[in-house]
Amino acid sequence: MYIFSAILILTAMGWLFGLSLGIASKYLKVENDPLVERIEALMPGSQCGQCGFPGCRPAAEALASGSAPVNLCPPGGNLLIEQLANLLGMAVDLSQSEDEEPLVARVSEATCTGCTRCFKVCPTDAIVGAPKQIHAVVADACIGCKKCVAVCPTECLQMHPVSVTLRDWRWPKPLANA
Repeated sequence: MYIFSAILILTAMGWLFGLSLGIASKYLKVENDPLVERIEALMPGSQCGQCGFPGCRPAAEALASGSAPVNLCPPGGNLLIEQLANLLGMAVDLSQSEDEEPLVARVSEATCTGCTRCFKVCPTDAIVGAPKQIHAVVADACIGCKKCVAVCPTECLQMHPVSVTLRDWRWPKPLANA
């Protein structure tokens, strides 16, 4: 008898809490700015912090409010700058800027002391290793933010162009004069 009443009481409480959460989600809903949503959808989403903001959402909010320049995202390159300028209705001159080639960090095993400073600052956990052991960089996870290079005391981390493999090879664009 006690078990049946306990089950009945818990079921009623579950229904009551579920109903109250459903009502609260309808009436206490916070509307988001659709412009911020569209800007955030254009951003790379790597949350690298190269723009000076802690992630892509705060950067998108700053862009929507007009307190940040359109070229704030280095990983996005010229294509993202152009898309953001079109979305925000701004004119931008891309003739002076050029896209940086994608870079990935590599560890020089001869000078790595295993100090662990590099993988503490890596936003994507692309650096693996243990204290006092040689570290390695997972190239597929590295976003090229250069934060690890800045904190390395032995300068064993260098940025290198991404090597082309069969997995990421693309057909080159045709030459304009051909």
